[in-house]
Amino acid sequence: MRLGGRLEGAISVLADIDQRKRPVADALKDWGLAHRFAGSGDRAAIGNIVYDALRMRLSHGFLMDDDSPLAIAYAVMFRQWGFTPEALAAELSDDRFAPPSLPDAALTAFQSRALSSAPVHVQGDIPEWVQPSFETAFGDSWLAEAQALASRPTLDLRANILKASREKAVKALERAGAHEAKIARYGIRIAAGEGASRLPNVTAELAFQKGWFEVQDEGSQIVADLVLPKDGEQVLDYCAGGGGKTLAMAPAMHNKGQIHAYDADRKRLAPIIERLKRAGTRNVQVHDDAKALSSLRARCDKVRVDAPGTGPGPG
Repeated sequence: MRLGGRLEGAISVLADIDQRKRPVADALKDWGLAHRFAGSGDRAAIGNIVYDALRMRLSHGFLMDDDSPLAIAYAVMFRQWGFTPEALAAELSDDRFAPPSLPDAALTAFQSRALSSAPVHVQGDIPEWVQPSFETAFGDSWLAEAQALASRPTLDLRANILKASREKAVKALERAGAHEAKIARYGIRIAAGEGASRLPNVTAELAFQKGWFEVQDEGSQIVADLVLPKDGEQVLDYCAGGGGKTLAMAPAMHNKGQIHAYDADRKRLAPIIERLKRAGTRNVQVHDDAKALSSLRARCDKVRVDAPGTGPGPG
């Protein structure tokens, strides 16, 4: 597919999301099933346009004076993918699968408006009702924080020091542009792509199959670091979920002592078994029955709890 077909596909997905009020992933999946001719690169590019549009929908809509799927998709091309209106028009001119042209009114608005004149919550691409919470949490830097959240996310990984040093894991991921994260002790980061580029499928790497690293948000890694588990301790991970933070704490204990991983949702807990095997972790006991925790009363050195939990939060 050329850019025009990809752009039209993204507009269709955005319209589906608006009309049916459904999750983005579901809309993208259904589009792919209905357009099986589209390759993996096409689907990735369409997904990039959709997510780029939604993350910055408020500012896109303000600059276009139009927040329709067509307008915000074109705004992505202008603001995030590096096209000028003239260059994009030339790119789409002979593509019979391209979407309709951007209305003149929207183009005129885009060329005359400045984001600095928009309401501040629009500049930050957050709902107006959320702004007071951002101001409380981040003070004078709240707008910069909000704008950072509207950008594409990086891919964060954690080196599993039971199998490989962080330096070794980074070396294995050299072609993906991996580098050491700034805060988490064993964190690794791969920068977000631009335009049609997509993040690498790191789970297909041999180093992942060997258990050298796990995919894990750096924020979750920092939480695990702050627990400061030590060799020989008894640690309860009371909201273990898929085991991400459990797996992050185990190497710090060098497989000594015990981590008791429990979650009230057995389905969320299920993936932990295979993850523990791949990581070479031997000091974790998995519990799916709260009654089994009664024997731990007054015996634990550390307890990690997500409170309040959100149910489908990060592992």
